[in-house]
Amino acid sequence: MLKKLWKNIWARRAVTALAGLLIWITPIPWGLQPEAWQLFTIFITAILAVLLDALSIFTASLLAMVIAVLAGVLGTEKAFSGFSEDFMLLILSAFLVSKGVVKSGLGNRIAFLLIRRFGHSTLNLGYCIVATDALLGPAIPSNTARSGVLYPIVLPLCLDTGSSPEDETRHRSGSYLMMVSIASLTVSSALWLTAMAANPIAAGLGGQYGVEMDFVNWLLVSSVPSLLAMAALPYILYRLFPPTAKATPEAPRAAAKALKEMGRLSSKEKVMGATFVGMVILWGLAGLLGISMAIIAFMGLAVMLLFNIFSIKDLRREGGDALETFIWFAIMYVMSSALNELGFMATLGKQIAGYMQGLSWLQAYVLLILIYVLIHYLFVSQTAQLLALFGVFLEVGVNAQVPVGLMAYMLAFATNFFAALSPQASSANILFAGSGYLTPQEIYRNGAIITIANFVIYMVCTPWVLWMGN
Repeated sequence: MLKKLWKNIWARRAVTALAGLLIWITPIPWGLQPEAWQLFTIFITAILAVLLDALSIFTASLLAMVIAVLAGVLGTEKAFSGFSEDFMLLILSAFLVSKGVVKSGLGNRIAFLLIRRFGHSTLNLGYCIVATDALLGPAIPSNTARSGVLYPIVLPLCLDTGSSPEDETRHRSGSYLMMVSIASLTVSSALWLTAMAANPIAAGLGGQYGVEMDFVNWLLVSSVPSLLAMAALPYILYRLFPPTAKATPEAPRAAAKALKEMGRLSSKEKVMGATFVGMVILWGLAGLLGISMAIIAFMGLAVMLLFNIFSIKDLRREGGDALETFIWFAIMYVMSSALNELGFMATLGKQIAGYMQGLSWLQAYVLLILIYVLIHYLFVSQTAQLLALFGVFLEVGVNAQVPVGLMAYMLAFATNFFAALSPQASSANILFAGSGYLTPQEIYRNGAIITIANFVIYMVCTPWVLWMGN
């Protein structure tokens, strides 16, 4: 009876609403401002609605924003502020650029080349994605921008192995390859100091405690756990979230035939290739040149429109998914940021510090990293969490006698490896989450698996981090 009732979407919605109401009327803890607790209630209820499949992530976030504004928890100006964020515009433009890479034929050509060489199994293609991402890491200092490079390669790989987001063939290879991409970005960002915008900030905060976290030291310390994670994650997902097409012995032959039929590079492919390479180079030099990464992506989009690689009609037709993804992520980002500004995160950090008394340094260390990872369910930005909690957790760890180098490096690595926890856990996830190959529930479930695997791998490598980082 209960199982039958649970299949009714309105029953799941009623349970979600009841849970939200109970949290709302719970006595406000820790001396928090009422607005902070109310916003937390709205935010956590939206996440619960997605987890219970009561609402789509777009509908849940939209309702959350409306309720927050009508309840007076968020001002209208604050509620809409996320839509003008630089990295949000980068996501939107990168999504559209990726469509142009596919439409020009260049994406298919790259996919066929990879399939011809490595396409004997879907697992091999998973490792190709990880290797490509790792090699791009030091050159592109933004995991969001790097996702904009990976996605146009991964999407044709999915399509050209017979996997479409519109039907159940999405599980043939697409769902797996998209999830591997999300997993890969968590680890490639931890491998290189320059692979994610928050890493240099962590290095600066660690430097205040005397920890040397320059490019070489970072690579030495991160190399063993990160490379182990890169080797393990595609296989773990292959076992726990398997593609229905595992062995594909016919794929390399089919790809070779398709390449022959495509012939030489077309003029559109050449223009798209030059534009794409130019974007990658400019993204790598963005910091030195003082250019916004979003502007670089819009430049690429403008070139595509100018040379009719991507027309206005295509923009109207393909822009729906991009706009939907843009809206829900912007809303969740604003709510998470507002929670931080209202002092919810800092108060939570102080409460956690109080529970560390009487623990050995090893117990405190493991518990602090675990809590730091789990708290990321409340954040929609890795950098925001690092700015809010890195210093707090580092100070608590040092006071608990945790070796300062170990604590600083592991908090920095965790800021990267927890990025698969939810669809909105990192802006780098958004293109893959909006691809149609993955449901929010699949990302939550497999994101938890990826994060647990990363946590275990990095914890097992504690002796290495302790030796090299202190």
